Amino acid sequence: MIISHDVSGAGPAVVLLHSSVCDRRMWDPQWQPLVDAGYRVVRCDFRGFGDTPLADAPYSASADVLSLLDHLGIETAAFVGASYGGRIALTIAALRPAAVSALALLCAAKPGHQPSDALLALDAEEEELLEAGDIDGAVELNVRTWLGPEADEPTRELVRRMQRHNFEVQLAATVGPQKEDVDLARVTAPTLAVGGAHDVPDFREIAASLPALLPNARHQELPWAGHLPNLERPAEVTELLKAFLQESLAGR
Repeated sequence: MIISHDVSGAGPAVVLLHSSVCDRRMWDPQWQPLVDAGYRVVRCDFRGFGDTPLADAPYSASADVLSLLDHLGIETAAFVGASYGGRIALTIAALRPAAVSALALLCAAKPGHQPSDALLALDAEEEELLEAGDIDGAVELNVRTWLGPEADEPTRELVRRMQRHNFEVQLAATVGPQKEDVDLARVTAPTLAVGGAHDVPDFREIAASLPALLPNARHQELPWAGHLPNLERPAEVTELLKAFLQESLAGR
């Protein structure tokens, strides 16, 4: 199966991978500016998100993305990954280093990360709400947790819609993605690891740790950001991404 996706533009390929709170609509603010900047931009929905149906057997999210790129005839791409999408981007960069020209990671998760007690407690609170049938409560928990103080009400409503759809689809799931342990030392792409000062500590710490784990990475923390900075200050993050891509892909 080819996962649901959009593709537009011409030039070096840039692939946008969404957070598990969202779907590919989270990239609406960056979509056209990146196309206009001269990139062939691809965004997709992982299985059970957006327009991509649930899987009926164990699967690999990274393999799904690589299959999509093969389907589109893209051999090399820059990846922009948010949270869970960042983890998948890192996995792809470790499994197929030659396929990744640059990595921009926004509050990314990391393969093999052991969650803190605080993050485990958050997961348990969400699970308790869902088991009680309180989808509204679970949605609001995620909106409160993952959006920082800069997010306006239309942004919060968009995240509510995306998260609610995810819950409604995924509550019927019987299988999930396969666990993928990778060697991050294999990542060769220039990497920008962005953290948010208002984010959950796990993700701030992951962003700060990546320059010590990857051979060509730098860390930048945004003092105003929560977990989804591209939705909280869209124009600012768009310019940050364009500058990083221009620098990293010069001459390619």
